[in-house]
Amino acid sequence: MKILFTLDDLSEQEIHHILQEAETFKKGKTYDKLVGKKAANLFFEPSTRTHYSFVAAQQKFGMQVTNFNVEKSSIKKGESLYDTVKTFEMLGFDCLVIRHPQTNYFLELDNVSIPILSGGDGTGSHPTQSLLDLMTIKEEFKQFKGLKIAFIGDIMHSRVAHTNIKVMKRLGLECYVVDPFGLGAVEEKSIDIEEAIKEMDILMFLRIQFERHGYDLSVNPQTYHKEYGMTKERVQAMKDHAIIMHPAPYNRGVELSDYAVECEKSRIMKQMENGVYIRMAVLKEVFNHEPN
Repeated sequence: MKILFTLDDLSEQEIHHILQEAETFKKGKTYDKLVGKKAANLFFEPSTRTHYSFVAAQQKFGMQVTNFNVEKSSIKKGESLYDTVKTFEMLGFDCLVIRHPQTNYFLELDNVSIPILSGGDGTGSHPTQSLLDLMTIKEEFKQFKGLKIAFIGDIMHSRVAHTNIKVMKRLGLECYVVDPFGLGAVEEKSIDIEEAIKEMDILMFLRIQFERHGYDLSVNPQTYHKEYGMTKERVQAMKDHAIIMHPAPYNRGVELSDYAVECEKSRIMKQMENGVYIRMAVLKEVFNHEPN
């Protein structure tokens, strides 16, 4: 694996291998073959968890880390994404992590030779987020087949939902959607919110992505929370073993109540923690496939 743009690039065996590697890093395994390697993180959209969990992973390996500043770059002079990326290659960086608002931005980068890892592309794909979600689910349930998961929220604009649904179906999960906006974004089984609360093993809540709608979206936070949010009452109606997940950032009082964010059924903080170990595993795999 020299690149990771979508999980379509990986076989099921490779996915399971990455999860196993991440588990060993979480248990304290060390790896010193990346010490001194130069990594640049090019984030063209705001990010906290993805960006800085990559930084944490790189630092744990002893890599030299550079964080690209879009506002002070030649992008502001009209430079293309390709030319920016090619510049980092020519400057001697060993790998790049890129997040960009353009879906499938990586199709423009065929002539770049150094490894590239996607931190998310538009409304397309978010491979490392899905891997950390899978790791969190595996830790909880020890397996994937037969589990039921519902995605609740702005399905159409969520690269997390798109990536997760595709890979989770490959691994044997049953995927359902609760789509408050009725935009028909994916051809999955639709389920009522109250039915989902009572029947699902995993409830994956999603942020309303106002910035991607392209028009003014009028949503009353209190009304949305009452109709589709995870209230304390809904937490109490879940199956005993069921869990709550969210890729974050989350809006307290909209898709999740304060109570739901850190209640005993929430695995949101564990998702954040697992992000570091998944990104360590992916970085290791990228360089394992580089020529000596």
